[in-house]
Amino acid sequence: MSAATTRSRTARTARTPVPDRLCAEAVDLARAAAEEAAAPGVVGEHVGVVSEGDRVVTHYFESKEPGYRGWRWAVTVARASRAKNVTLDETVLLPGADALLAPEWVPWSERLRPGDMGPGDLLPTEAEDLRLEPGWSGEDEPPPNSVVSDELAELADAEDAELTDRPVAISRGSIASVAEELGTRRARVLSRYGLHEAADRWDEAFGPNTPMAQAAPARCVSCAFLIPMAGSLKQAFGVCANEFGPADGHVVSLAYGCGGHSEAAVMPKPVRPADHALDTMRVDEYALRPERGEGSVPSEADGPSEDLGHS
Repeated sequence: MSAATTRSRTARTARTPVPDRLCAEAVDLARAAAEEAAAPGVVGEHVGVVSEGDRVVTHYFESKEPGYRGWRWAVTVARASRAKNVTLDETVLLPGADALLAPEWVPWSERLRPGDMGPGDLLPTEAEDLRLEPGWSGEDEPPPNSVVSDELAELADAEDAELTDRPVAISRGSIASVAEELGTRRARVLSRYGLHEAADRWDEAFGPNTPMAQAAPARCVSCAFLIPMAGSLKQAFGVCANEFGPADGHVVSLAYGCGGHSEAAVMPKPVRPADHALDTMRVDEYALRPERGEGSVPSEADGPSEDLGHS
């Protein structure tokens, strides 16, 4: 036997050790452990033995637990070196190759959908959220000129913190106080990326390519129910104020439209084309001979003809 063949068999044996005989025969011990951990009557047939290492073997039993199709009870037993007694290691329910598994876990930030938030829910935003950017440059100032005061920062760190509207003490003449007077007392505002993302979302919901806009008599830009927006978005969007319209209270594109346009009832009707001068759909009737009393030749003689004496 060559040295290469010997090394190959040695490596194969190290990867898949032969099951210990005493551990492999301890089926009754493994079944008793599985029945003790499971509910009565849910441990099925013995389906296999797998060697986990030297004198360590796992017995697999079919699971009849409702809702756990394809799962197996795994009972690991072991034996000490030169010992004849097999002892129990652990018992666990594991999925098999065709087991029915729950869907892969998805973080809450990826599961959240518009409309999922309810009263009392809080939706935190990440510090590096691409949709936001600093609203003013005073967020790095020490208290009391920072975004939050020391007291409010301590409350925010606690689990049971509640947001309050208490004013933050700021020094006169600081950047924060100037921003307060100008009405821009927000630590962060929408970034250009956030504006574009919102515009794309609104245009998809209430934009010119929707079926409602395609069938509308006119666009929202000429409707009296449109409330213009402020800022750069006013060039493309507004808010619908028609309570009977499908977009009432929603941001709509100026190119959107619906049947509730304010001028739909007074809009001039489209010009109707004139009728054809020649009617090709009507059949004209023509008599084969003229009616009595018509024509240049009388239908009857005026009287008896006289003999003109011709031979």
